[in-house]
Amino acid sequence: MSDCQLYLISPLDVGGDFPARLEKALDAGPVAAFQFRVKDVDQHEAARLAEPLQAICAERDVAFIVNDSISLAKRLRADGVHLGQGDGDAREAREILGREAQIGVTCHASRHLAMEAGDAGADYVAFGSFFPSGTKQSEHRAEPELLTWWQGLFEIPCVAIGGITPENCGPLVEAGADFLAVSGAVWNGDEAAAVRAFAARL
Repeated sequence: MSDCQLYLISPLDVGGDFPARLEKALDAGPVAAFQFRVKDVDQHEAARLAEPLQAICAERDVAFIVNDSISLAKRLRADGVHLGQGDGDAREAREILGREAQIGVTCHASRHLAMEAGDAGADYVAFGSFFPSGTKQSEHRAEPELLTWWQGLFEIPCVAIGGITPENCGPLVEAGADFLAVSGAVWNGDEAAAVRAFAARL
């Protein structure tokens, strides 16, 4: 079984002292990727906020993924983009961002959407929410066996998302998640301690 890795998703507020918090989190344990997720700011402001965070990730060889916006990902020359079901198509993202870009697609609890994303050339699919999440309301509830089903059929990595904590992540790792996407469990407290706690479980 491949090792499961941590995939951090930013809080919506990434200003102020957040760059220092990100450094602490990334230095506390292995993190594979960081997703830049901001809402209701224009692209110019988003780019300004992203710049120091992208540099912090680059220094530590952590993939910098932009949430929702193919155009922002292109502008920042980000490592990739994460698309919700309403944010465009993996094929379109590939054309715009190039072969090297990491393209992920939210598939909720749907096997059908995940297979479609794989056919469209996604580099990973994200399933969730596995647990109630305070970060993002989701009417979709996924079960761990979805991860096991995916791993049995497909080479493309899968990401588990939604209310994941160091305490409840065990079944998802056992079921075959390649990555655990976490936000609140890290940023709502001591980020370094949280990353260390996840590292101990993974």
